Amino acid sequence: MERILVTGGAGFIGANFVIGQLRKPDTVVVNLDALTYAGNLDNLRDVADSPRHVFIQGDVCDADLVNTLLTTHRPSAIIHFAAESHVDRSIDGPAPFIETNVDGTFTLLDCARRYWEGLEGGEREAFRFVHVSTDEVYGSLGVEGYFHEGSPYRPNSPYAASKAASDHLVQAWSRTYGFPAMITHCGNNYGPFQFPEKLIPHMISRALERLPLPIYGDGRNVRDWIYVGDHCTALEAVWKRGQPGETYNIGAGCELENLELVRMLCRMLDELQPSTSPYEELISFVPDRPGHDRRYAIDAARVRGELGWQPSLSFEAGLRRTIEWYLGNAAWCERITAGTYRLQRLGLQQGVNS
Repeated sequence: MERILVTGGAGFIGANFVIGQLRKPDTVVVNLDALTYAGNLDNLRDVADSPRHVFIQGDVCDADLVNTLLTTHRPSAIIHFAAESHVDRSIDGPAPFIETNVDGTFTLLDCARRYWEGLEGGEREAFRFVHVSTDEVYGSLGVEGYFHEGSPYRPNSPYAASKAASDHLVQAWSRTYGFPAMITHCGNNYGPFQFPEKLIPHMISRALERLPLPIYGDGRNVRDWIYVGDHCTALEAVWKRGQPGETYNIGAGCELENLELVRMLCRMLDELQPSTSPYEELISFVPDRPGHDRRYAIDAARVRGELGWQPSLSFEAGLRRTIEWYLGNAAWCERITAGTYRLQRLGLQQGVNS
């Protein structure tokens, strides 16, 4: 059995990754998650009874806990998802982003390095640390060009700055200590289990309630979209075949303006869940977010060429699958949107992260 430690494995991308790994008969997943607002055991209901899924509620900032997990379970890899990730929340209150994204990554790196240094022979040679980051560390592109692995860091939000800082820590651990870490930068994910403050599930839930669909600014901000399952297979390719000390950009080559995406989503909802009038009539525009990056686009040639990875879904197919999932999981959506997020949703003029 291969054992891996996944941090943040009850969140959106982390849960999809954990579920995918547990489909393999020879993998044990030790899953560490603090279960903050965006992490939920509901996301892991399909593997709740698996004897190969060891869930621990805890914080990556807790060095004693991390050390205990490493010495007890002896993982051959760490896949580090745990992070605060919502840009608007980072603008309103940046402190948790520094604590989790910077301090948490430092704690995990420090514990993992000491654990790795205690390994011998093939175990030490095989060990890998994959740090899951974001394309937002690169800042904003103009109308042309792409982010590549050598692009300079120019973060424009507290969230992006906290992830950039964590990237630099990982790079320093790799270069100073020879620690076998790799960094991935990915574009906007979508798919099952995404917390409903993000653009696509936010628009689905509001449309179904016939509420305004608020879009920041003129709606022309461009993002590079990838289905979460494809992101997870790319992460596995980096873990299994990537070179320690290297960075890999992950993208599906799907650039869309926010307005174009929401219109496409509305047309699919018209087909899948017809309403009294076209959903597109609900689109509205709200004042732009401070420091809102205009365009992201990823050059994923390296992960495709060197590691042999390819996305499996077109955006249209992935979006349809995503809408169908949310339509078929109304109870999950209701539970997830309870509490503080329900209160937040009542503000009809609120924009959404993209």
